[in-house]
Amino acid sequence: MNKLAPFHLAFPVHSIEAARAFYGRLLGCKEGRSDTHWVDFDFFGHQLVAHYSETCQPKPPQTHNPVDGHEVPVPHFGVVLPWQDWHPLADKLRAARIPFIIEPYIRFAGRPGEQATMFFLDPSGNALEFKSFKNPDALFATE
Repeated sequence: MNKLAPFHLAFPVHSIEAARAFYGRLLGCKEGRSDTHWVDFDFFGHQLVAHYSETCQPKPPQTHNPVDGHEVPVPHFGVVLPWQDWHPLADKLRAARIPFIIEPYIRFAGRPGEQATMFFLDPSGNALEFKSFKNPDALFATE
């Protein structure tokens, strides 16, 4: 797999402090620059910027797409972690009692593209997917 360039994503939050607690303390993302209405996070090598919005109210996503018998929230964002890092994160989220939209599970077991995936919300209702590929070179495998 080629080395990917970091992405940048800016998204609304209802509370900068809640974003710091969730992304910084729970997920372990290092904080970068910030101001009273926004904060940068090193989101596993990518630049994530939480922007305070008065109109942002925590709520679940309104749109879903059926995938593998699950209702995948749309939109969502996330990251592909190394296999050995995904499982401890799932355990950490369970221990923190983060409710899952889709519980951690393995897709395509024993096939090309075998992956671990889980979906959950941040405190502002932004849907996240964290996934991992048993074989990172199979990120775009078609079978």
